[in-house]
Amino acid sequence: MRIRTLAGALLIVCLLGTAAAQKDRDSEPTATMSFLVVKEDNGKPIRNAAVIMHPVNARGQQSRGGLELKTDTEGKTSFDDIPYGKLRVQVLATGFQTFGEDYDVNRAKMDLIIKLKRPQGQYSIYEGHPEDKKDEKKDAKPPVTDPNGKPQ
Repeated sequence: MRIRTLAGALLIVCLLGTAAAQKDRDSEPTATMSFLVVKEDNGKPIRNAAVIMHPVNARGQQSRGGLELKTDTEGKTSFDDIPYGKLRVQVLATGFQTFGEDYDVNRAKMDLIIKLKRPQGQYSIYEGHPEDKKDEKKDAKPPVTDPNGKPQ
């Protein structure tokens, strides 16, 4: 009998805690964020880009979980009820460099335009780089000879 009473009391405490947490969450201000993802070079929209949002704590650490949205044919997506505070936004799209930045959500409506860049070519030591040779000639200094050194 005591176990049932204890279990019932524990259940009531848990339910009250959940209700209190829900009440606090409802009283916190939230924002609506709209995203427009475009190509940096010509401003055209990028469809089907993944916009990933993660809350960030006071120490700058990303929280577990998150939310992923996809852009429509006009490069747009949005989400309501984002709590105020730091938010890490990452954008991934095939054929473009990954974008990532932290934002401070502090207004009821935020509109972000994200410009994605094309990937840059990799630098290879095996390829000729004429611009490097020009710099080498400018910076080249004659070898320093040791006046006390032995002739060879």
